[in-house]
Amino acid sequence: MKNILFIFSDQQRQDTMGIYGQKLNVTPNLDKLSKDGTVFENSFTAQPVCGPARACLQSGIYPSQLGTFKNGISLPKNIKTIANYLNDIGYETAYVGKWHLASDDGIEEYHYKPVPPHKRGGYKDYWMASDVLEFTSHGYDGYVFNKDMEKIEFTGYRADKITDFALNYLDKKTSDNPFFLFVSYIEPHHQNDRKIYEGPLDSKEKFANFEIPEDLKKLEYGDSRENYADYLGCCNSIDKNVGRLIEKLKEKNIMDNTVIIYTSDHGCHFKTRNKNLKKPGGDDYKRSPADCVIKTPLIIWGLDQLKSKRESSFVSLIDLPPTILHIAGYKNFGEMQGKTVFERIKDKNKEVFIQISESFVGRAIRTDKFLYCVHAPDKNPWNDKNSIEYQELYLYDLEKDPLELNNLVKNKDYEEDKKRLSVLLKNRIKQYEQIECTILKSN
Repeated sequence: MKNILFIFSDQQRQDTMGIYGQKLNVTPNLDKLSKDGTVFENSFTAQPVCGPARACLQSGIYPSQLGTFKNGISLPKNIKTIANYLNDIGYETAYVGKWHLASDDGIEEYHYKPVPPHKRGGYKDYWMASDVLEFTSHGYDGYVFNKDMEKIEFTGYRADKITDFALNYLDKKTSDNPFFLFVSYIEPHHQNDRKIYEGPLDSKEKFANFEIPEDLKKLEYGDSRENYADYLGCCNSIDKNVGRLIEKLKEKNIMDNTVIIYTSDHGCHFKTRNKNLKKPGGDDYKRSPADCVIKTPLIIWGLDQLKSKRESSFVSLIDLPPTILHIAGYKNFGEMQGKTVFERIKDKNKEVFIQISESFVGRAIRTDKFLYCVHAPDKNPWNDKNSIEYQELYLYDLEKDPLELNNLVKNKDYEEDKKRLSVLLKNRIKQYEQIECTILKSN
C-alpha cells in the first residue's frame, strides 16, 4: 500500500504558484513536483470557509449535511472520517498543524487547550496540533499540543516549526505500516488578532516586485497592496518546507512509495467582494463564490493512473476523500458524496456545486462557462445552514468576463441560461441536501 502525504495550505490563491501563472519565483519546489505529477487547472473548494472546508475534507460529506456549515462547529462524532477508514486497513494516521474542528461557538475550551483524542477525527498515531492555530501562535513563535495533550512551545517561523514536527514523525516512525500524514499549515491565512499577513521577515524585500492580480486591481485592491508581498512570502515559506518534506522522503528511501497531494481550503479576495451584501462576513477575505476564492491549487504526485500533466476536468474538495481511500485500496466510500478524481477525469466533468455561509446563505454552480449563485436574504448566515427558497444573486459569463466584474443576473439576454442553471442547481441541492427548493428571480 502507498504512503500518502497530504499537504494543506490555508487561504491560498491558485495564482500564487508558478504552475498557475505566478511570475515571481514563489513556489519552485511545487512547480518542480508538478512536472512529474498532475496539475489540476480546475480545482475548487466545496465551501469557502476554513472550518466547513476542513469538515468536508475529513468526512467527504457536504458541510450542510454534517451540520458544520460555519466556523465554530466541531466535527460530528458519528461520522466515519478518512483517518477512521485508513486505520481500519492498517495505516498509521498522523496529523500536524491546524485542526479547527474541535470547538463549538460559546464553548471555547479547545481554542487554547489540547484537543482530546475523541475530538481528533480518528488520527491516532501522531498528533502535534492546535484546534485554532492562529490563536496559539503568530507568524513567529507559539505552541501546539502533542498526542499526550502536553503543550509544546516553539520558537521560530511557524511554517518551519510545523514542518519540524512532521519531519519528527517520519524520523521516529518504526513500523512497516504505510502512513497517512496530514500536514495542515495556516499560511498564507492572515493573522486574525493583528489583521495582517505575517510572512517571513524578508518577505517585503524578497517579493517587492509583486504584481497585483487583475481581479484585485479592477476592484480597487482591497488591502492587497500592503499585504501581497507578505502573502507571497507565506506561500514561499510553505514551498520551502515542501522541499524539506520531499528531501526527508528521499532520505528515508520512501519517496517512490509515497503519493503527495497538495491543495488549499480556499483562496482569497482581499476584502474586494461581498461589499453589496446586507450581512457581510466582517473583515471578509473569502465567503464568496468568486474564482479567486473558490479555485484552489491541486497537485497529485506519485500515481501511475494519472497520465495527464495538466488536467482540465473539474474537481472539488469533496472529491479528495474518496480519492485518498481509492489510493489506499478502497472501492466503497460509505456515505461520501464526492467522486474520485479518476472518475471526474473519465466523466470529463465541467461543473462543481458550492455552499456558502457566514456572508450569506448561498448555493452556487460553477461550470466552464458560467458562475451562477443564489442566496436566501431572509436567512441568518450565522444561524441557518440552508433554505427552501433562494433568490438569484450573481450570474457571470466567464468566457466574456473572466474577472467576474459584470453581474448579469438581471440581464434579459441571459434568461435561457439562467433557467438552465437554475434547474441544474436545484437538482444538485436535491441530490446533496435532500431538499426541494425554489429559486426566485433577482429583485
